[in-house]
Amino acid sequence: MQVFVTPGAQPVARRAGAAPGRPKSGTDAPGSQAPGRRIPAILALGIAGFSLVRSSRRTRTQSRAAEKDAEEKSMEPSTKSIETMMKFSNQYAKVTKTKYCTDKSVPAVVIVGLALHKETLGAPLCPCRHYEDKEQEVKNGYWNCPCVPMRERHECHCMLFLKDNSPFASECAQIDLEEIMKLKDG
Repeated sequence: MQVFVTPGAQPVARRAGAAPGRPKSGTDAPGSQAPGRRIPAILALGIAGFSLVRSSRRTRTQSRAAEKDAEEKSMEPSTKSIETMMKFSNQYAKVTKTKYCTDKSVPAVVIVGLALHKETLGAPLCPCRHYEDKEQEVKNGYWNCPCVPMRERHECHCMLFLKDNSPFASECAQIDLEEIMKLKDG
């Protein structure tokens, strides 16, 4: 006895030849359907086959996510976006009476990261954290610069805005575009 499945139908057990209680019709006769029309049930309903399909979809999705991450990493924000985030950072440091890090490459890289996220996501999402879903994080707003910890407690984990008592704080609360462009590439 063989079990056959016609696409879109329930599995049917048949003896070689015809179904019991029914005369052999043109559709039941062996070879009367186009090749591939009937497939063994084990292939149609088998868990392994389902897993392979799901696995390949998952792999394709993961590949697309990896490609998107690679694209984002290779992207450079425009000079205009960097300048906008530089002006924001300089103004925010002035208003909050915070300073930049003594190593000027720290604020330069953070400002470039903020500019990239501003361009790609529409908001300056903190570039110093890992996110499972950046778009959702932007909507939540918690890590959009200035982040909630910075607004509430003046704690910037990026070391972009440092209090005077920080051992890493410089005397400088300004950075210019030339400096950022020179330092951003290392």
